Amino acid sequence: MERKIVPYGSWKSPITSELIIKDTVALEGIAYEGNDLYWLERLPSEGGRSRVMKKTSDNALAEQTPAPFNVRTRVHEYGGAPFAVFGERLYFSNFEDNLLYLKIGENQPKQITSDSNHRYADAGIDRPNQRLYWIREDHTNSSLAPETTIVVMNADGSDQKIAVSGNDFYSNPRVSPDAKHLAYLTWSHPHMPWDESELWVADINEDGTLSNNRKLTGGSGVSIVQPLWSPGGTLYFLSDHSNWWNLMRCYGSHKEEVCPVKAEFGSHSSVLGKSDYCFVDENTIIASYSQHGMRQLASVDVWNGRLNPITNRFTSFSSLQSNGDKVAFIAASPTEFPRITVMDTDSLKLEDIKIASEFLIDTDYLSLPEAIEFPTANNKTAHALYYAPSNPDFTAPKGEKPPLLVHAHGGPVGATSSALNLVKQYWTSRGFALVDVNYGGSTGYGREYRDRLRGRWGIVDVEDCANAVQYLIDRGDVDHGRVAIAGGSAGGYTTLASLVFTDIYKAGASHFGLSELESFVLETHKFESHYLHGLIAPYPEEKHVFHERSPIHFTDRLSCPVIFFQGLDDKVVPPNQAVPMVEALRKKGLPVAYLEFEGEGHGFRKAENIKRSIDGEFYFYSCIFGFEPADKIEPVEIDNLHSEEI
Repeated sequence: MERKIVPYGSWKSPITSELIIKDTVALEGIAYEGNDLYWLERLPSEGGRSRVMKKTSDNALAEQTPAPFNVRTRVHEYGGAPFAVFGERLYFSNFEDNLLYLKIGENQPKQITSDSNHRYADAGIDRPNQRLYWIREDHTNSSLAPETTIVVMNADGSDQKIAVSGNDFYSNPRVSPDAKHLAYLTWSHPHMPWDESELWVADINEDGTLSNNRKLTGGSGVSIVQPLWSPGGTLYFLSDHSNWWNLMRCYGSHKEEVCPVKAEFGSHSSVLGKSDYCFVDENTIIASYSQHGMRQLASVDVWNGRLNPITNRFTSFSSLQSNGDKVAFIAASPTEFPRITVMDTDSLKLEDIKIASEFLIDTDYLSLPEAIEFPTANNKTAHALYYAPSNPDFTAPKGEKPPLLVHAHGGPVGATSSALNLVKQYWTSRGFALVDVNYGGSTGYGREYRDRLRGRWGIVDVEDCANAVQYLIDRGDVDHGRVAIAGGSAGGYTTLASLVFTDIYKAGASHFGLSELESFVLETHKFESHYLHGLIAPYPEEKHVFHERSPIHFTDRLSCPVIFFQGLDDKVVPPNQAVPMVEALRKKGLPVAYLEFEGEGHGFRKAENIKRSIDGEFYFYSCIFGFEPADKIEPVEIDNLHSEEI
C-alpha cells in the first residue's frame, strides 16, 4: 500500500494511550519455592494495585493476594522486595497499612504485625530455624529520619527483635545454607549504596540474635551489591573495585575475583531486592550483564571464570531466580513486551509464563533502537539509544525533518533500556524522533563513567543531552527548530536545568522534577536526604552551589514553553518543587501548563493518569510545534498560549 504524505506529528498510529494502559501489567520481583514460581504484578487498571501471582508445577495459575490487598512497601521510599515465600507460607507487606501479612496455603491472609509505623521489606529466610530477617524502617519518632534496622521474627511473626542497628541503612539480609551466618549490606550518610557500601557477616545465635559482626569488604569508595550464598555455603557478591561490578567471593577474610571482565553484572539499586545473578548449582551461575549499555545473559563457571554467553532473542534481563533445574527472569526485547520467562538449565529452552501485554503489534510500527556514541564535553564520548520515526502508513513531505524528543532518564544514576516501551513507540509511530540519553553518570558503562556525575549533576547530564541533540542535527536526522526535552524525577531536574542553562530546546516537559535543590535536601526522605552531597556538593558548607544549579533561580533565562506533571502525594519530589516554577513561567508570559494528580505519588500508577500524562504532553507539543494530531485528544489548558503560537 502506498504511504500517505502527512507531516511528522500528524501520523495516525495504532499505539494509543488506551492501548498502553489496557490489559497491561508491570512485572516485578520473582521468587522460586521448589517448583512453584511466584511474581509481582502491578495493575494500572486497578489504580496501580500490586498482587502476588503463583504458577505451580502442574501449570495452575492463581492470584495469591486478592483486592483490596496491595503488595507494596515504601522502605527507602522506593520500596522493592515486598514479599517472601517460605514453604507454604507467603509473607507480604500491604501498602495501605504497612503491616506484614501471612498467607498459608489456600487460607486467607492474616496480619502478623500491628504497628503501621513499621515498614518491612527484603526478607532473608532462615529455613532450619523457621525464622525471617527483615529490613525494618521505624517511623515512630520521625517521618523524615526513620530508624532502619534488621529485625528477626519467628515464622508466625512472633518474638520480633532487632538483630542489627546503628548504621543509617541496611539491605540484603541473607542467611547461609547451614543457618550459621547472616550476610548483609550497610551504608551510612552521605553515601548512596552504588557509591560506597560494606558487606558484613555475623554469627547467628540460638535465639536468632547475632554476634561477632564483622566487615568483610567494601567502603573507601567501593560499592558492594547483591550478596548471595552458593548452595554449598560460599558467599558471593558484586564489587566495583575494578571499575566494573564484577563477581567475587569470600573464603573467611580472603576475597577473590570469579569472572573478571569489563562488564557490569550489577545495576542501579534504588529499589530493594535486585537480582542480576543466581546459582544453578555450586559450580554454575546464570547472570545478566551489561556491555556497551546492552544487557546480555550468560552462564559462569565459578572455578575457571569462563563466561559463556547464552544467545536468545531478548536484550533485557532482570530478577533472576533459580530452583536448580530452571532459571526464571523478566525478559524483553525491542519488539517484545516484558515477560516472565523460564529457561531450562540443560537445554536452554525458553518458556514464557506471563507477558505484560497480550496485544499483538505489527512490528512495522515499531522503531528499533540504534545505539549511538557521540562526542561530548572535555573530549569524552557519551551514549544514547536513538529511535527514528516509524509508521508503514505514512511518510513526511519531502524535505521535512522530524521533531525530536530527548528523554532524560531518572536516577540520576540509572540507565535507559532497549526493552519494548510503548510510550516511546507512541511518539515514534506519530512521527517524532526520540533519543534516550545515557548521560555520564548512568550505569552500565563502569564506575568511571558513573562517577562523571559526582559533583557535576546539572552540568554533565545537561551537556550530554545537548550534545546528543547536536550530534543528531549534524547527522541530518532531526529538525533543529522542533526539539523538546522531557524526563521524570531526576530526569525532570535534567529537563529543567537543560531548559535554563542551554538554548537548544524549543519546549520541555517535567514529570515530578526538581527545580530547587536546597529545599529538596531539607525536605526529602531519609534515603535521598544526602544524595546531593555527592551529586552537587556538601550542604550547607557549599550552599551557594545548590543555588547555582537550581533552575528556579534562573527563570529569566527560560525562553520556551514547559508543561509540568505532578502527583499531589509525592513524598520524594513534592508539589512545591513544581508550583513555583509554573508561577515563574506564568509571570514571564511563556506558555506553561500544569497538570496535578490527586492520589498519585512519585511516578503515576493509575491508568487514567498515565493516559492523561501521555496524551497531555503530546497535545502540548502539537500546540507549540504547530502540527495537528491525528486523534482527538483531551485539551490541556495552556497559559499564555496566544493564537499566533498555534
